[in-house]
Amino acid sequence: MLKVGLLGAGRIGQVHAVNIAGHAGSTLAAVSDVYTEAADKLAAQYGAVSTSSDAILADDSIDAVLIATSTDTHSDLIEKATAAGKAVLCEKPVDLSLERAQACLAKATATGVPVMIGFNRRFDPNFAAVRAAIEAGDIGKTELLSVTSFDPAPPPVSYIKVSGGLFRDMMIHDFDMANFLMGDAPVSVRAVGSSVVDPAIGEAGDVDTAVVTLTYADGRIAVIKNSRRAVYGYDQRVEILGADGLLQAGNMLENTVSKSTVSGVVSAKPEFFFLERYMRAYAAEWDAFVQALAGGTAFPVTLEDGIAALAMAEAATQSAKTGQAVTLSL
Repeated sequence: MLKVGLLGAGRIGQVHAVNIAGHAGSTLAAVSDVYTEAADKLAAQYGAVSTSSDAILADDSIDAVLIATSTDTHSDLIEKATAAGKAVLCEKPVDLSLERAQACLAKATATGVPVMIGFNRRFDPNFAAVRAAIEAGDIGKTELLSVTSFDPAPPPVSYIKVSGGLFRDMMIHDFDMANFLMGDAPVSVRAVGSSVVDPAIGEAGDVDTAVVTLTYADGRIAVIKNSRRAVYGYDQRVEILGADGLLQAGNMLENTVSKSTVSGVVSAKPEFFFLERYMRAYAAEWDAFVQALAGGTAFPVTLEDGIAALAMAEAATQSAKTGQAVTLSL
């Protein structure tokens, strides 16, 4: 039984607590959070101990930690956890700074302790099926990828100011999805972004609407579209064209009922947000982490994958500011 310490008892920490406690191969042993009341409440819910992050890392009985704290703490906690010999699953991104994340990679790698980055969308059954079909050769050589990712509503401007920006905070999932489906990182990143949803987001130095074009060494192209506002729900789609056909993964709807009348055909809206859309993906992600540790196999998403996505986010941020394509070297 894998004994796990959860660092962070906020919204995403609560999602992970459900999966850790509910998995047959793991148990939630301890919870920490800078807001001790949140840690106390979550720990009590699952019969765990509420304590500090340092105490969790110093506890030899704890085998692994899941890092669900604020992004600016991720690199430090990854380094401390791996130095303490604890396997790590860390939420994205690795850091807000690519340079700091690369330093973290060097230190963590030197310990030989495995680290997995939480790009949960790879484990969504639909996106995973698209990847499996690509690997099976169902559409031949991939040529053109389109990723659509629209949030139902923008977060508070107070969050925007500390998020690292749309490219690091939101689109980083889509950068990883592009790498996952195309099987490689691009060589060039070109981005355009603007603030058309909420002028206050622009005043805070960020964008709320963006399109990024990725170009690959062999000429393939990927296009990513992000918006902080889609009034009809959480819009999450991928479409990939290959030499022998097309693969598409559409939205998960609130229900499967459709109404067909003389006026037209009406169906339900997409599920509202990521908590509804990706709960199965989070569960599958945790299962993959547990199974890899139990079997002594490599994690399906690595710290290097996290670095690659962050490098693409930094390149997109630079491109959006300068209007020039940025060459990527990984």
